[in-house]
Order: sequence, then C-alpha cells, then structure tokens
Amino acid sequence: MPLVDARRALLGRIFDHAPMFPPAAMALPDALAEDARAQASPDAWLLGRFVVPEGTEVEARELAVVGGGIERQDDAVFVEGVSKIRCGGASIPTVEEVAAFVRRCREDGVRFKATAGLHHAYPTGAGEHGFLNLLAAVVFGDEEEALRAPRGSFALDAGSFRWDGREAGAEDLARTRATLFHSIGSCSFFEPVGELRALGIV
Repeated sequence: MPLVDARRALLGRIFDHAPMFPPAAMALPDALAEDARAQASPDAWLLGRFVVPEGTEVEARELAVVGGGIERQDDAVFVEGVSKIRCGGASIPTVEEVAAFVRRCREDGVRFKATAGLHHAYPTGAGEHGFLNLLAAVVFGDEEEALRAPRGSFALDAGSFRWDGREAGAEDLARTRATLFHSIGSCSFFEPVGELRALGIV
C-alpha cells in the first residue's frame, strides 16, 4: 500500500530525543518524564528513539546509545564525521561543510544522522542551521542553496515537499529517509515540533 501523506513520509520518527545531552542536560528521571510527555503528545509520530549515554539502562523504550563518537541503534551504527554530523553545539559547521558532508554521503551511499543545533526549521540570525533546509538539501540536492534558503522557502503538506519549482511526493521522501537520511538528534522534542506547528505543517 503506497504512502499517501508526504509529511509522515518525511518527518515520521525523525526526532531522536536526547534530553540527557546539552544544552538540556537533564538527569535521567527528568529526561524520562520529558520523553513520556512527548510520547503522550498528539505529535508522537515525529518521535524517534530515546538517546542515552553508554551504560545507561532504560526499559520499554527504543534506545540510541552514544559513546566515544559512536551511536548505536540496534544494528545501525553512526560514526561522527562519517555517518553522523554535528550541526551545532560547541561549534557550528559552515554551510559549505554541511553541504560537502551531505554530498559525500549521497555519493558513497551512506545513510547518515544529524545532531546538535537543529531546533529551528529555518536558519537563525545566530548562524544555526534549519532542519527543513537540511532536509531540502538531502531530498533535492543543490545543497548550499538549500541550506541558505530563507524562511518561507519550503512547503510541506500531505501531497508533497516543495522548493523552488521542485517537488517530492511521499514515495520519494520515504525512499530518501530509508537510504540517505536517518534522523535528527535533538535535546528538545517540543521546540522543533513547535516550529513545525507554527508553520502549519503539523
């Protein structure tokens, strides 16, 4: 049965929830309470795995386990600089650096994950990257242009994801998520989801 909603194809389980990591840096009990709130929300379909430091034990939740620059999600392994890119935190990579990483993953057939600094749908005045911009770079190519696109450049609804005369439907988006782009790690679930709500996407 084909997918019919492009929003779910592109954004389903996209935010791996990492409230134990900076800047949230919650203790495990508080992080679990925040994650339970995300699971109970009407936007829970956007929620991916719960990200924990290596050695942390959590029951009844799919986990992403991070340690030594490596993240493990069952059989999937994401290595920083190879199949995982930090888009913020202590330093913010340039548009050119992010674009080059995306292109290399596309050319090498590497499915990657992005993390850190992707709380906003569009780039901010502080130099932070927008997660919709990153998704457009992954889906459409023209990576530098996509990463620099200003607020209001993209449209996403049940029918398709659109940018600058280009369009991708649910099947193309699902294929991209399955083969090139895995997820976004975020210490906040409600901040990026709130941006999608403000844009009328969810």
